[in-house]
Amino acid sequence: MANTKTVQVPHLGGIEAGYQMPYPYDASKPTLVLVNSFTTSSELYREQYGNKKLTDTMNLLAIELLGHGKTRTKSENFTYWDTAIMNLQVMEALGVKKAFVLGTSQGGWITVRMALLAPDRIQGIIPLGTSLDYESERTRQLGCWDGHAACTGPINAWTTTDSTPDFEPDSDYCNFLIDIGFGKDCGKDVRDFWVKTIKGNYKGDDGRRRARMAAINLRERDGLHGRLFDVKCPVMWLHGTNDVVYSVANAEQEIKMFVNSPDAQLVTVKDGAHFLSASHPADVDNALIGFVGKYKQ
Repeated sequence: MANTKTVQVPHLGGIEAGYQMPYPYDASKPTLVLVNSFTTSSELYREQYGNKKLTDTMNLLAIELLGHGKTRTKSENFTYWDTAIMNLQVMEALGVKKAFVLGTSQGGWITVRMALLAPDRIQGIIPLGTSLDYESERTRQLGCWDGHAACTGPINAWTTTDSTPDFEPDSDYCNFLIDIGFGKDCGKDVRDFWVKTIKGNYKGDDGRRRARMAAINLRERDGLHGRLFDVKCPVMWLHGTNDVVYSVANAEQEIKMFVNSPDAQLVTVKDGAHFLSASHPADVDNALIGFVGKYKQ
């Protein structure tokens, strides 16, 4: 995370928020905020940082959620709503008045929270491979994973009053996340990078505590169905057909709940994985250029 910087914002009594902006902010361009998936970091969007056509079109600002990357706060407890507030404060601190927001998996429900909290500042949202429900039986019936079961083992393993200075997530955890996110057939370089990154970011007692709270947030989050009525901005939901975490069938139902969005569309990407911007960057980037170009003001 050599390119990651931090900025101080006031929420929760003070947060040091980690972010990446691959090029200096240009106020003449629209801005796209990027929100990463569970226990990854802003490095999830390396393919986007390297696409000159994309970065010539818009500013990219990746902000690492509470419990992720270089983001730190003294409060051991936090929720996805806290991350949404933090992201809006990061935008303000960096002089970004308005933005589009893209989020992968858990980042998808951050995009909605940001649009609800600051409708005057969020110009459009792009959820990727996500669900806007809680971890419900409804989603499981539609082919989504059992998030409760997937998170409970790590939460139990990471919950202790003992000091854990030698803690790091084990290789089984890292490979499970990589398999469901990037795909079991992802390249060795991708796998090696993320095993090293996940283990390095969650070292020691502080790392264990942050990983534990991130997992609790994922397992126990509130659903957003009743609030989607209040989203007034355009929505472009991108979803890979090979997503093994959240299903296309669920996305097809939930996109219809944005009844007050001027344009809510679901775009499926053939063979796309859960971490769609990494598995199919060209499809995602081209869709972004079209969507942002259409709705920038």
